[in-house]
Amino acid sequence: MEAANCSLRVKRPLLDPRFEGYKLSLEPLPCYQLELDAAVAEVKLRDDQYTLEHMHAFGMYNYLHCDAWYQDSVYYIDNLGRIMNLTVMLDTALGKPREVFRLPTDVTAYDNRLCASIHFTSPSWVTLSDGTGRLYVIGTGDRGNSPEKWEIMFNEELGSPFIIIHSVSLPGAQEHAVAILLLRVDKEDPDPDLRGSGFSVSLEWVVVSTKREDSKKYEITKRHVLRGKSVPHYAAIEPNGNGLLIVSYKSFKAVSGHQEERMDEDRPETTKVEPLYYWQQSEDDLTVTVRLPESSTKEDIQVQFLPDNINIKLKDIQVLEGKLYSSIDHEGSTWIIKENDSLEISLIKKNEGLTWPELVVGDKQGELIRDPAQCAAIAECLMHLTSDELNPNPDKEKPPCNAQELEECDIFFEENSTLCRFDGNSLKTTHVVNLGSNQYLFSVIVDPKEMPCFCLRHDVDALLWQPHCSKQDDMWEHVATFNALGYVQASKRDKKFFACAPNYSYAALCECLRRVFIYRQPTPMPTVLYNRKEGRHVGQVAKQQVASLETNDPILGFQATNERLFVLTTKNLFLIKVNTEN
Repeated sequence: MEAANCSLRVKRPLLDPRFEGYKLSLEPLPCYQLELDAAVAEVKLRDDQYTLEHMHAFGMYNYLHCDAWYQDSVYYIDNLGRIMNLTVMLDTALGKPREVFRLPTDVTAYDNRLCASIHFTSPSWVTLSDGTGRLYVIGTGDRGNSPEKWEIMFNEELGSPFIIIHSVSLPGAQEHAVAILLLRVDKEDPDPDLRGSGFSVSLEWVVVSTKREDSKKYEITKRHVLRGKSVPHYAAIEPNGNGLLIVSYKSFKAVSGHQEERMDEDRPETTKVEPLYYWQQSEDDLTVTVRLPESSTKEDIQVQFLPDNINIKLKDIQVLEGKLYSSIDHEGSTWIIKENDSLEISLIKKNEGLTWPELVVGDKQGELIRDPAQCAAIAECLMHLTSDELNPNPDKEKPPCNAQELEECDIFFEENSTLCRFDGNSLKTTHVVNLGSNQYLFSVIVDPKEMPCFCLRHDVDALLWQPHCSKQDDMWEHVATFNALGYVQASKRDKKFFACAPNYSYAALCECLRRVFIYRQPTPMPTVLYNRKEGRHVGQVAKQQVASLETNDPILGFQATNERLFVLTTKNLFLIKVNTEN
């Protein structure tokens, strides 16, 4: 079954075409600093991890983890193998980060290791990788009640080192199961015929379930592997475990029996299949031509017209049947057998002037033949939008876009990402969205019971999308817009991490060192301002604020909640109070 080509539907009411920009605010932001007992367990890239994929996956890793089930609770792993937690109730009465779990093995003894990673699966379950290739599934009890006791329920060596990028607790009546998504960048066998870095990216989908005879013993019940050539921007398992969403530059394919399915471009060329029928259209009608076997007679053919359907049979064999794209005048539609052994069908459109993109909904067996006169007319209508010159008439009222006037942050990379949904059982692609130049920016967990949202650049804005696995017709909902943020962030050359508040009240990004930028949504002003240029009152203003941290250590982690920003460096944890109204 072919994957459905889909698109993202922008909600126009969430866009603000009159947005003017961010006003720099000099209001001080309360900032609190905690010194860590032990340094963060940072793992630097080795000499053999030299590719861009290693940098994307491990070099830009966020060492600070936010527990989406409990607001303002963050975790990090230090170089003593301890998982440290800081839960903030009151900013002015901060305690020291406390140890909640210690890794059973001394990971510093391993030369070939990655950064330890953690994901909060549910309010009482956590998945953990120590960076050496061992996976832990941990029962934490209710993390909202302190003191909590973390207990290892499953641990197993799974091969080469990996990081955890997502996990979900799967619903089940009798047994408990956890689905985990692991990311690796592996060395592959050199192929003299192919150019590349010599590494491939693999996503391993592991399901750990309780044994039926013992509800406290866990085992791996499913392992799937997908392989690609680029680290995914975004990858998440659906809450019900029925599918997987991936946003990536290069496509992923399922691996069966440790043998990678050959990529489409590597497959031998197949003979082009002759279309079952050809069709063309005018403003008033459509003409469908079907090739018939030699010596076919009128008695062999059955054609049935309905207002919204068509049914064609040849000697009781179904040739074409289905719902038409739009309604027809079934009484005025006719068919005849031509001299060249072809069946010609004339369909009269009920909606004159409507252009049909397809004849029968979902049918791919036909080929549309375009009328040259129609193509010429369309080209003439669009002629005013194109020109051989960059700016043929700069003095006219609305000149076209001049490429010479583009700023550097307007220019996108040539890479085009795709959003794909994979079926949980067959690992076949079911839905595909070509993101084109909609640059991926970041992801954020708005509702921990749902999949993480992903943020894309659309023109100058940054739009936030919430996936819904239950809605097959509208799987991605536009939930928020950060005005002009796509344009603003492109000018920040030293940016490292990007985030937003789960309630969409602000977005924030941090640079590699010291500086944090906060962009607030437009809010009403206590006093109304007057825009002299446009001669109108301005009731709302969007603010930009900048915080500068008192440290020269590089930023290793960055998380945003509705009220606070958490910034982690090697030796310190900073809290920036963003919203002081509460």
